[in-house]
Amino acid sequence: MSQIYNVYCDESCHLPNDRQPVMVLGAVFCPAEKAREANTRLREIKNRNGLASSFELKWTKVSPAKWRYYLDVADYFFDDDDLRFRGLVAHGKDRLNHPAFNQDHDTWYYKMYFDMLRLIINPAFHYRIFLDIKDSRSADKTRKLHEVLSNSIYDFRSEIIETVQTVRSHEVELLQLADLLIGALAYLNRNLSGSSAKNEIITRLKKRTGYSLTRSTLMLESKFNIFHWQPQEGLR
Repeated sequence: MSQIYNVYCDESCHLPNDRQPVMVLGAVFCPAEKAREANTRLREIKNRNGLASSFELKWTKVSPAKWRYYLDVADYFFDDDDLRFRGLVAHGKDRLNHPAFNQDHDTWYYKMYFDMLRLIINPAFHYRIFLDIKDSRSADKTRKLHEVLSNSIYDFRSEIIETVQTVRSHEVELLQLADLLIGALAYLNRNLSGSSAKNEIITRLKKRTGYSLTRSTLMLESKFNIFHWQPQEGLR
């Protein structure tokens, strides 16, 4: 039986009129049989740091009172060989010229999602993709994303990408981990620096990856892979 991977996806500033110049998409993924263990370990890290198991790991909750906990989470990610991350940082979102490409914002969004996931998907394996429930459009989004991804790799019978489904992030630690990592990328690439605790997390990520996080990594980077997308000059 082929290996099955769980892929936990999150996004930051994806809406067309939020006036944000940078959108970040990202995914934490691992073999399906390792997901339960990883979720358990992440809950144990909460308990070791005096937090309830129900505490939601989120970038927006990074604070001076909890920064050591978030550093422990970051170190766990890098120390666990089963966990990997792929992120896409899309620049210039606030000045895109969609008509020049005969598309609307939703079409561009799904293109970016495919670009983020395409280095994860290997036709020799099977994938179950999980998205955070964001709003009333979540069901439509999962259905469309499954269609776009499957068609892009000629997986018309959904044998490679088995499912794309929504889950509640407060119930899935690995989805919370994705939120933390994309939050750090978004914070850094929007040139924010007002939080000392968040700066500490970003410094740790830079140290553990060996990357600036503001440039694309090599395509073959397997642990913490980032792609920085830029709109074509003159066609924004």
